[in-house]
Order: sequence, then C-alpha cells, then structure tokens
Amino acid sequence: MLVARSVALFAVAALFEIGGAWLVWQGVREHRGWIWIGAGVLALGAYGFVATLQPDGEFGRILAAYGGVFVAGSIAWGMAADGYRPDRWDVIGALVCLAGMALIMYAPRNH
Repeated sequence: MLVARSVALFAVAALFEIGGAWLVWQGVREHRGWIWIGAGVLALGAYGFVATLQPDGEFGRILAAYGGVFVAGSIAWGMAADGYRPDRWDVIGALVCLAGMALIMYAPRNH
C-alpha cells in the first residue's frame, strides 16, 4: 500500500512540476502571457508540497528518485502536449531512469 501511495504521489508531483514548467514555457516562449506564467508558478509551488507527502522521510532520496519520474514524465508530456516523438534512445533512457527510481525508492533496506 505504501508503494502504491508513493507511486501515485510521484505521478501527481510530475503533473504539477512538468505541467507548471510547460505553462511557464508557453507563457514566455510562445507569448501566451502572464496568466499562463502565473499558473505555472502556482503549479510548481504545489509540486514542492506534494513531494513532502511521500511516506519516506529522506529529502535526498525523494528528490533523487523523482528525477527518474521527471525524465520519463517529461518525454510523455512532450508527446501529449507538443507532438514530440521520442526515438528508441529516449525511450530506453527513460526506462533506465525509472529503473533507477525504483531502486532508490523501493529497494529493501535494513533500518
């Protein structure tokens, strides 16, 4: 149950962080304006709060593991929002990052 909760929190965090960064990108680079930028900043702030809800209490572990989620999620977001088509190396790289995330977060530890 804790693993399922953790995975769900990583997914929500990814939506806020990647979505927030995308909104800022759209506001600045695509000239969509301050409302997009402001929404992005709020989403990025929400990401910071979601990360604190992880069951593990180690900041370094959570953020390091989230890096793998961020890599894979960014590629998926680019596909969905911008029509980005990853090549096989992008996909393999994202899978390696997710495997690393799983090791960092869910490997058995003797505490």
